[in-house]
Amino acid sequence: MAKLNAELLKGNFNFPSDLKVSSNKELPEKVLQFGEGNFLRAFVDWQFNQLNENNLFNGKVVVVQPIEHGLVDILNEQDGLYTLLLRGIQNGKVVENKEIITSISRGINPYKNFSEYLKCAENPDLRVIISNTTEAGIAYNPNDKFEDTPPASFPGKLTVFLYERFKSFEGDNTKGLIIIPCELIDRNGDNLKRIVIQLANKWDLGSDFVFWLENANYFLNTLVDRIVTGYPRDEIQQLTKQLGYEDKLINTGEIFHLWVIEGDKKLAEELPFTKVGLNVIWTDDMTPYRTRKVRILNGAHTMTVLAAYLYGKDTVKECMDDDIIRTYMNKGIFEEIIPTLDLPQNELEEFAAAVGERFANPFIKHYLLSISLNSTSKFKTRVLPSILEYIHRKGKLPKILTFSLAALIAFYRGTKIEETALIGSRAGNDYKINDDIPVLEMFKQLWSEFDGSKEATEKLVRCVLGKTDMWGTDLNSIEDFTATVTGYLYNILTRGMKEAIREVVKDCND
Repeated sequence: MAKLNAELLKGNFNFPSDLKVSSNKELPEKVLQFGEGNFLRAFVDWQFNQLNENNLFNGKVVVVQPIEHGLVDILNEQDGLYTLLLRGIQNGKVVENKEIITSISRGINPYKNFSEYLKCAENPDLRVIISNTTEAGIAYNPNDKFEDTPPASFPGKLTVFLYERFKSFEGDNTKGLIIIPCELIDRNGDNLKRIVIQLANKWDLGSDFVFWLENANYFLNTLVDRIVTGYPRDEIQQLTKQLGYEDKLINTGEIFHLWVIEGDKKLAEELPFTKVGLNVIWTDDMTPYRTRKVRILNGAHTMTVLAAYLYGKDTVKECMDDDIIRTYMNKGIFEEIIPTLDLPQNELEEFAAAVGERFANPFIKHYLLSISLNSTSKFKTRVLPSILEYIHRKGKLPKILTFSLAALIAFYRGTKIEETALIGSRAGNDYKINDDIPVLEMFKQLWSEFDGSKEATEKLVRCVLGKTDMWGTDLNSIEDFTATVTGYLYNILTRGMKEAIREVVKDCND
């Protein structure tokens, strides 16, 4: 069978009619990318591909493998090419887009070819650095040395690279770079800049270099959002047959994408993603967009999945197919979370509608038990702020969000810990509750002492709500909160989750 590479694109191969084959012309390397994984290829490289197709960037991406073992060799075998399948629901319709992405020129493994890596710093066309090296990637490593080839950490590799560029162009301020990290940590650009400067000072690279770092380069904070499901292992034989060629790097993801970039808006002219209709927001302050994502997208997960699991559902898609669960989620989002946020109403509602379509994506099997990991800390950051802000603005408790805390307590019902999981039970079948051990020990102890009475329910709720180390405050101090959570939990325990959710949804309609 034919293999995907540059020669295949040059020939007369009969590609499927529903596959878009991007042009693969020679272009200068303008982007250095740390990371060759599924996310960057389905998100950033796809977006640069759209720019190139519209002659708005005309540059290629050279990929640096950030760890010793990775996919660069396979990427080079395929001349940087790969097939991307984006699938989901858009405006109520199932959409499948298939495209051969041609924005990557080549890959470099700095552990095998450090000199080739440094040589990229001498490229006058280079303008952008992208990274996604996992959340732990942006971290200071005290063991990094300037002489290492390469330093172990991503900030170490980047510092050495930037110093090489500084020397090559003799400190020319016009040769600084736009550095856009995509790691999922708050203020990722600020943190990366701080560590790079820390290493420059530790390695005595000079005050002129530090000045150049701070004044010639842009370290931008970002927020990225797209579910990337990666290599379609379960479908690969069928897809290969449909495509007619072998691709070892086929990648899959959802249709939805969002890239919020905090930085000087003049940079949007150099990187005109919005001109090709991409969902990229350039802003002076990304805080409200981060809050929107955490409260609506992540908050909807956390307020729903534990209740839905006890209701009898196993995946997010099953939740969206159930009228009661879907109504429960929508009421929580539109009637209780959105009123606590400060972005324009239409932006919030459009984002929430997109969240609903993402959750209903038939191509993604997102298990509720996977999402349930560490739900207590997730509740504190994703749902509790909405509860507190709703009370502040409305002067009353939000019913769905308050119920979701009762559902959390019910989900964490277990009296034994096996290995690192508390064991719960749904319809006679065990399930694993994964969280920090002290949290699991606390729930184990409380449920071991529980006798099923209304008084015992209130005592249990009061103990959980009073854990200031877990919530950051004593939730019993919120007026009527303890009694309301107790009522919801008692209803769940005595009447079952199905009836309890039906009742709270009905109560919201009254």
